[in-house]
Amino acid sequence: MATRERDYYEVLGVRRGASGTEIKRAFRKLARELHPDVSAEPDAEERFREVAEAYEVLSDPERRATYDRYGHAGLRRGGFEPSFRDFGTISDLFAAFFGEDILGAPSARSARATRGGDVQAVVEISLEEAYHGVTVTVPVRMAVPCRRCGGSGAAPGTGTRTCPTCGGGGIVRRVSQSLFGQFVQQRTCPDCRGSGRVLEEACPDCDGEGRRMEERRLEVDVPPGIQDGQRIRIRGEGHAGYQGGEQGNAIVAVRVRPDPHFLRDGDDLHAAVRVPMTDAALGATVTVPTPGGEVELEIPPGTQPGEVRVLRGRGMPSLHGPPGDLYVRLDVAVPTRLDDEQRRLLEQFARATGRDAYTGEGGDDEGFFQRLKSALR
Repeated sequence: MATRERDYYEVLGVRRGASGTEIKRAFRKLARELHPDVSAEPDAEERFREVAEAYEVLSDPERRATYDRYGHAGLRRGGFEPSFRDFGTISDLFAAFFGEDILGAPSARSARATRGGDVQAVVEISLEEAYHGVTVTVPVRMAVPCRRCGGSGAAPGTGTRTCPTCGGGGIVRRVSQSLFGQFVQQRTCPDCRGSGRVLEEACPDCDGEGRRMEERRLEVDVPPGIQDGQRIRIRGEGHAGYQGGEQGNAIVAVRVRPDPHFLRDGDDLHAAVRVPMTDAALGATVTVPTPGGEVELEIPPGTQPGEVRVLRGRGMPSLHGPPGDLYVRLDVAVPTRLDDEQRRLLEQFARATGRDAYTGEGGDDEGFFQRLKSALR
């Protein structure tokens, strides 16, 4: 990983709106130029890792969106770490992206072991759980090392022998003749998968694979403030690797159920509180529910229907900064059932109240249209 945090688009030499194809093309070009078998530059390895890190971020739509919005700091807060840090050689790193070495031969790492695949899972939580954070248990089906052979794939008491197909080289070649001369094609040996060794006898439990599928339960820590559709990456909790290869990751997508009391907009929340007509006219203190507990809100005299009060910092926690706000829309309730005495008092109030009591600054019509514009916005 590079010591300086350079702009990833600058590293690959592409514009910020570049397509996925353009990004991949730029990466392949730079990667081949910087490969140690081709480049004699002393900093080729460091630059190669920098280019690989830039590609790992910009080729993933979710990581790219986070980087575009929050930069390197946003990636770190999201727990991103370049997946190639554990690769011992540049040839291994090259093979991780392209499946083979620059010269077309399988890398030493791929010949020995293969990284396990990622496990995909989905969890569903409530808005309250998203507010506080929660630990959930997710059932997953994953490949685990075979207990009988210890992951080697060989039957107990047996081992491996030289692959007869490739003679232990891990590569098979095919020579063909054409008008332009002789052509040599080479590829990874299909029988030994490039290792140069085959099993003397396959383990009966896993058929020589070294892994078996099992049901497991995965503990997932969901952080406060997570949004619907975001994913959590848990390193080393995926499928077991082949022949002792690195274990894959678990990718957990989080779904947040709609809440009957709140609408979510990013880190902000919107809610409605019903206020009796008399409280709106005279002023009152009302209790407003929030995911973090109830709070009191002062309603000033003369509050109009549809007015919005903002409670700063009472929205959802944020993964990237301060918490959001809670927008409370005041729904002024008008009585629908009156007895005779209540009707008489209300009629008396109507006769005693002049038009000025309903007119705010700028006149009644202006106030109405201003509220209409606000509601449309």
